[in-house]
Amino acid sequence: MNNEPPFTRIVQALPQMVPFVSPSTLERRRRQPLKLRLGANESGFGISPLAREAMHEAIEGINWYGDPESYELRAKLTSIHGIAMENLVVGSGIDDLLGLTVRTFIEPGEAAVTSLGAYPTFNYHVAGYGGQLHFVPYREFHNDLQALGETVTKVRARLVYLANPDNPTGTYHTAASLQAFIERLPSECLLLLDEAYVEFAPPETVLPINYSESRVIRLRTFSKGYGLAGARIGYAIADRETITAFEKIRLHYGVNRIAQAGALASLHDPEFLRDVVSAVEEGRREYEVLARQLNLSVLPSATNFVAIDMGCVERACAIVDRLLERDVFVRMPSAPPLNRCIRVTVGTPLERVAFAETLSDILTSVVVADTNAVNRLYRNSLNLKARDNPRRIDV
Repeated sequence: MNNEPPFTRIVQALPQMVPFVSPSTLERRRRQPLKLRLGANESGFGISPLAREAMHEAIEGINWYGDPESYELRAKLTSIHGIAMENLVVGSGIDDLLGLTVRTFIEPGEAAVTSLGAYPTFNYHVAGYGGQLHFVPYREFHNDLQALGETVTKVRARLVYLANPDNPTGTYHTAASLQAFIERLPSECLLLLDEAYVEFAPPETVLPINYSESRVIRLRTFSKGYGLAGARIGYAIADRETITAFEKIRLHYGVNRIAQAGALASLHDPEFLRDVVSAVEEGRREYEVLARQLNLSVLPSATNFVAIDMGCVERACAIVDRLLERDVFVRMPSAPPLNRCIRVTVGTPLERVAFAETLSDILTSVVVADTNAVNRLYRNSLNLKARDNPRRIDV
C-alpha cells in the first residue's frame, strides 16, 4: 500500500521553505522579545488617527463579513487615480496579489523573470504554481533593465517582476526608463510592477497610470506609508480584461471589513502620509551620516529603509548576528552582491538613536575581531614557513 499523501507533483517537488523568517518566529526561537524591529520595513510612525477611529468603529460589525467588492475603497482609489472601477481590484496585501497574478498568467512550465535577490514572494508563487524562474543579477545595485528584457526574450517569459523603488536595495529607475523597458518587451510578456514604496519615491520615478496598457499590472499597498501592514490590504491596477480575469479566481471575502475601513480612512488623511514621508526622509539622512561616521556607505534609497554596505558578506553576516544578540532585528539580502549589505528600516527618532549606538558598538568589536583574525592568519603563515624552511622566516 502506498502511504505517500496524494500531493500534486508540483508540491512534492518543492523544498520546505518560507519566503521570510518573521520577527515573531525569531522571538519564539530566542524566547526573548526584540527591542528594535527594523528588518521588515514596517512603519514605526503608527497609523492615521482617522484610520484608528474608523477601524475601532468597524470592530462593532466584525460579526459581519466585509464587502467582497471593497466598493467604497475602490471608488475612492479610482477617483484618486482617475481610472474606472473596472481597472482596480483590492486584495489582502501585495503578496496576495502576486499569487493572483501568477495563477492567472503562468501555466506549469512557463517562464517568469526576476532579479537575483529581489523580493522573494514572487518566486515563491511562481514555484508554487509550477512556473520556471529565471534570474538576472543586479547591476550596480539596480535592477538591470537591459538584461531583464534580453532574458525575457530568450526564455519567452510570460511575466517579468520589477519593484520600483526596489526592495531590498532601495534604488530606483525613472519613469522614462521604465516606459522604454515596457516598449521593448515582447507582446506576450507582462510587467508586474511592484510599487509598494511609491509614496516615498521622487515624482520622476512614478510611471503615469495608463489603465488601457494591457502589458502592465501595478501593485500597491497600505502596509508601508500608511502603516497598515498588520491589516493586510493592497490593490492592483490593470486593464479591464485582466481585472475581469482576477475576479474569476480571487478570494472574494479575503479582505476583512476592519482593513477596508482603515484603508479608506487613511486616504482621507493625506497630511498624515506627508508627515510620515517627511519623517522617513529625515531618518534616511541620519542613516547616511551614521554610515559615514563608521566609514561605511549606503545605497541611495527612495523607500522607508536604507541598505548599508558593510564591504563584504562575512562582515554583513556578523553584524546581523551581533545585532540580533542585542535584540535588534534587521535583514540582509540573500544574493551577491547585495548580501554584503544590511537592510535597516527607518524607525522613529528614538529607535534610530538606539540603533546607531548599538551598531557603533558592535562594529567596533567586529573590526577588532577582523584584525585579530588577520593577525592569526599572519602568525599561521609564519609558522608554516618556519616548518617548511626552518632556516628562513620571511617577516
